[in-house]
Amino acid sequence: MKKSIKKNIKTNSRRETQLAGAAFGVFLAKHSSSARYAQVVALKGELGAGKTTFVQGVAKGLGIKEKILSPTFVIIKFYKLKTINYKLLYHIDCYRIKDEQDLLALGWDKIVSDPQNLVLIEWPERVRKLLPKNTIFISFKTIKTSKSHARKITFS
Repeated sequence: MKKSIKKNIKTNSRRETQLAGAAFGVFLAKHSSSARYAQVVALKGELGAGKTTFVQGVAKGLGIKEKILSPTFVIIKFYKLKTINYKLLYHIDCYRIKDEQDLLALGWDKIVSDPQNLVLIEWPERVRKLLPKNTIFISFKTIKTSKSHARKITFS
């Protein structure tokens, strides 16, 4: 049985959360998955926990210049990448998804079957059964402090 490794970091502002995302984006650009399918990163946390802010940083770390907004209403957005390991970044928000069938209808199988795709998915608990075994899970939790944007981010 594989042992799960957890790493916690704390950010105190939106900017720090974006910087953490950027560092993670740089890491992803340099390290490819050996899987035969896309690398999926599942972002868990309540509304306002910093998931999209983190994705903005990841995109910057991957060299994306476009403004990254939450795909809550369109559900899926994609961006071209110029990294060695990945050609497309998919940002998926499953908040409005009812179940796995909704995501399948939007082309999930095609997206996840391409190892040159990097997929960041918010609200992954709504489509848990569709996530590949090599999914990286990142949890976001608001920390109650005097700093309104403090977050605990856990990688596993």
